[in-house]
Amino acid sequence: MSVTPTRRAVAVLVLVPLVVALALWAFAWPAARLAPRELPLGVAGPAAATAPLEQSLARHEGAFEVHRYADAEAARRAIEEREVYGAVVVTPRGPELLTATAASPAVAQLLREAVGGQLPAGVEPKVTDVVKAPADDPRGAVFAAGLLPLAIAGAAAGALVTLFGLRGPRAAAALVGAAALAGLTGAALAHSWLGVLTGSWWAEAGVLSLTVLSIGAAMAGLGALLGPRGLGLGGLLMILIGNPFSGIGSAPQLLPEPAGLLGQWLPPGAAGTALRSVAFFDGNGAGGALLVLALWAAAGLAAVLAARGGTAEAREQGRTTARPEPELAR
Repeated sequence: MSVTPTRRAVAVLVLVPLVVALALWAFAWPAARLAPRELPLGVAGPAAATAPLEQSLARHEGAFEVHRYADAEAARRAIEEREVYGAVVVTPRGPELLTATAASPAVAQLLREAVGGQLPAGVEPKVTDVVKAPADDPRGAVFAAGLLPLAIAGAAAGALVTLFGLRGPRAAAALVGAAALAGLTGAALAHSWLGVLTGSWWAEAGVLSLTVLSIGAAMAGLGALLGPRGLGLGGLLMILIGNPFSGIGSAPQLLPEPAGLLGQWLPPGAAGTALRSVAFFDGNGAGGALLVLALWAAAGLAAVLAARGGTAEAREQGRTTARPEPELAR
């Protein structure tokens, strides 16, 4: 049945508001509901001294996941290993708040306000930034903005591979090559030029390349399996949902559920976690995020490679069906 111009017009009138509603939900809902949800926070010091603080934190049900440490050194080590975002150390001289603006400037500020509100009036905690954000990006704005272009680059690579009809090893080579070049370019700009990444240059380039590859391969794999609809589904997952659910600008534990959890299972969120780890924490805490990126990349490449055989078989079957039977000699 042919689609008339009237039906096309009706489809536009229906689909555009739906896309707007979906985009507003994906971007505005998490931003409007930012609050700590099982946010890992350390408490260090003698049990008798930390008990009142822990009771005060417990009143905020579900806000903090409290980890107990023997002393300030253990709490610092936990922050550096990305077990917690910060810690309150109770000392005879008064409370000390340990933060890590490199992990999330938003969380560091939230902890200052939250911990300060738990202390007696007039008592101000000493604040120590254990892992500082780069001086050229103290609020993490450049870091948060820098991953979206890489996600778009990955989506574009996957879409182009699909639209150009690439399959099999050629498609895989194109995706891997484009991802490697994009990662090297991203590291050159973000680390060498802007100075917003301060870790190992090659490790950062590797994470950025894996980010582009995981998104590009997923897009191309869905395109190979589902055609144009697969590209639409990939764009929905990677850009429209993956970006606002990533928690890159704040933290996954500040997003409403299930956005925070889902975002870490999608490449943009996993990329943000992995890149923070290699750029500021010597790779600590990057294992799970790198595994997520690798699984998306492997699944997408497998689909692209498998589609080669299916396409060839379909073409061969079509040629066989279309080939006329030879006439018998009379």
